Amino acid sequence: MSSVDRRAFLKRSAQVAGAATILALEGSVPAAARSGLTDLTATEAVAAMTQGDITAEAYARTLLDRAAALSQLNAFRVLDGDLLLEAARDADRKRASGARLGELHGLPIPVKDSVNTRTLPTSYGTAALRDFRPAADSAVVKAVLAQGGILMGKTNLHELSFGWTSNNGTFGAVRNPYDLSRIPGGSSGGSAAAVAARIAPLAVAEDTWASIRLPAACCGLAGLRPTYGRYPDEGIMPLTTMFDQVGPIARTVADLALFDVAVTGDERPVDPLPLKGVRIGVPRAFFWEGLDAEVERLATEALRKLIDAGAVVVEAPLPEIVARAPDVAATIISFEAQASIAGFLARSQAGVSFDGMFASVSDTVKTLFKALALPPNRPSREQHETALALRAAMTAQMTDWFVRTGVAALLFPATMIPPPPIGEEDEVTINGARVPLAVAVARNMALGSCAGFPSLILPAGLTSGGLPVGLELLGPAGSDRTLLALGLALAPVLGSVPPPNL
Repeated sequence: MSSVDRRAFLKRSAQVAGAATILALEGSVPAAARSGLTDLTATEAVAAMTQGDITAEAYARTLLDRAAALSQLNAFRVLDGDLLLEAARDADRKRASGARLGELHGLPIPVKDSVNTRTLPTSYGTAALRDFRPAADSAVVKAVLAQGGILMGKTNLHELSFGWTSNNGTFGAVRNPYDLSRIPGGSSGGSAAAVAARIAPLAVAEDTWASIRLPAACCGLAGLRPTYGRYPDEGIMPLTTMFDQVGPIARTVADLALFDVAVTGDERPVDPLPLKGVRIGVPRAFFWEGLDAEVERLATEALRKLIDAGAVVVEAPLPEIVARAPDVAATIISFEAQASIAGFLARSQAGVSFDGMFASVSDTVKTLFKALALPPNRPSREQHETALALRAAMTAQMTDWFVRTGVAALLFPATMIPPPPIGEEDEVTINGARVPLAVAVARNMALGSCAGFPSLILPAGLTSGGLPVGLELLGPAGSDRTLLALGLALAPVLGSVPPPNL
């Protein structure tokens, strides 16, 4: 039994599943029941399939139907229904045999297309690798499959993971389920769009600088960027070996905890952390500055709810070096990206060099990459070494800050703005001023990447225009389970976010 109680199968879900059981055995579920199945969380779905209330095949068919109905989101780059259904039938046969079932039994899981998979091509979002089939699954996919999870498909992303919007010049823009004219965030936009749209309850994403957290925030979801090194990174195309981390996006914190159990094997219980007396750091300087009015309103309301629930707000100033995190992250990524990608292509035997791959990169990403990450514009070795020293100092000072203050986690708006329109790749408007897009969507997330600290995204609510806004909780290294426990307690306090109207 996992630390996430798989018996917490809600009455709503049980009624839907119970009505469908007999027909589900033949892979067929009435339309009314199918609509209920798409609302199941990952924890609920695994419980239903483990207990035999529904079959994995019936559940997979339901999600495939949902994906087909919402193809306009462009969430998937590759989706092989036959492969998915055969894997689901294998899961049903395993249950029927009485074999031990894994923590993710029968669960179809979309995987970002920068994470290697053996049975489906992995393109990293670029044309030259459209049909590349890695020889082996990535380490995290191996862990998911070993726990009974099923590869649902490969999700669309920002090309080479080098951008914030998931507006892919080769495979098309991913669209935000809450507003099809808006971005879902990048670079793991397809994973977030699929989960928000109820195509799947949980997906694998990957984060160099914000690429789990930004899509989760833009799509009203929960997302976990783990402590650096907590999850294996073998088989994931890196922009830098110092930042890149795979992690889950889901609709509930309990599902993030389920994924953590499956990948780490750590089955210790994750229970909600009592909020009374918990010390929450609120860094007003920098993290709360220059916000869009709606973001500030929702974040302030969320903070009030935490205080009302008994949390203690600590406004002790952070070390001044923290404000340099965006520049440090940009320097390290820009200096290392070309070599990191080239080395990965060689190790993966992709059959193409960096130059050969780069020749067919879309114009937007090619222009940005040249401006930031290729000579003569790439940072110098001396600038890189200075950034590495600042990163080490930042990590040490923030680690000491957490110890001195007794703060369990920092709390701040994940982004400065709600999700902007598709096509705004350079600048956005905040309170009448033009602001670089990278600052608006990623400034607040640089610290987690630089320091290697775990970060949890929770939805704060919807703007008056119906767009999601997210909060980031950031804790010291190794506090992943504490963040999840805190998230389990905070989620009901903050309140649920309604699903998109699709």
